[in-house]
Amino acid sequence: MNIKKYLALTRLGMMEKLHYRLGTFVTLFGNLIYLVLIYFLWKAIYASSGSDVVNGMTLNDTLVYLVLATALFNFLEVFLVWDMSREIQSGSIVLKLLKPMSFRWYSFWSYIGENIMSFFLTFLPTFVIINILTKGSIALSFNLLFFIVSVIMALVINFSIDMVCATICLYTESTWGLNMVKECIVLLLSGASIPLAFFPEALRKVVQYLPFRCIYDTPLNVLLQKPGYSLGTGLLSTLALQFAWCLALTAIGSAFWNFSLKKITVNGG
Repeated sequence: MNIKKYLALTRLGMMEKLHYRLGTFVTLFGNLIYLVLIYFLWKAIYASSGSDVVNGMTLNDTLVYLVLATALFNFLEVFLVWDMSREIQSGSIVLKLLKPMSFRWYSFWSYIGENIMSFFLTFLPTFVIINILTKGSIALSFNLLFFIVSVIMALVINFSIDMVCATICLYTESTWGLNMVKECIVLLLSGASIPLAFFPEALRKVVQYLPFRCIYDTPLNVLLQKPGYSLGTGLLSTLALQFAWCLALTAIGSAFWNFSLKKITVNGG
């Protein structure tokens, strides 16, 4: 594998992200409004509960988790489904298929550049601000190293899920409903909208083995050092589950793409 050509794609992705800076700032502004709503919502929930601790989490714990989950969402999000839908409808996907490299690898390394810039523009500033406002409540130790490993695997899992959904576009040629359903399922079952600690016990036992949890909940719990995620078998088993889903979803996505490519129908072009 010629790593230079993939690094060139990553560089182009970074440049594209910097070129459309206004879009990034608009997204940040929208997230700010969302976080204000989240603050008042969860403040009301804790006030009505009559307790400072709900399901093992204080209001501060919940808010820190959700703020970082939102920042992590902006960092990890890719728009492969939307992009592929437009390319199929316009016929421009043929140009990518003719390139002397795998379409999957081309897409992955292109989005990596955008993800890197999103990390520095959204997640890192949010992390620093939250740690300052909470007076260093987030430990800065080996958890950062394991967090990086966990985030890389979360990135692969998130891309693989998007790739499977994007491949379905080859059959439906329509993505809005499909992508909305995918987003709702991922955001809910990953803990990005509601911490998994608030799920019913029976549902939480099922969700903890699904790949969605590995995208947001696992990296955040590793970073925040939640119970069971300190150095030890709990952390290792969680990272092992992430790695297993990385391999499984990559294999499934690749097999599904190779099979579906034979049935592609391109409009326009």
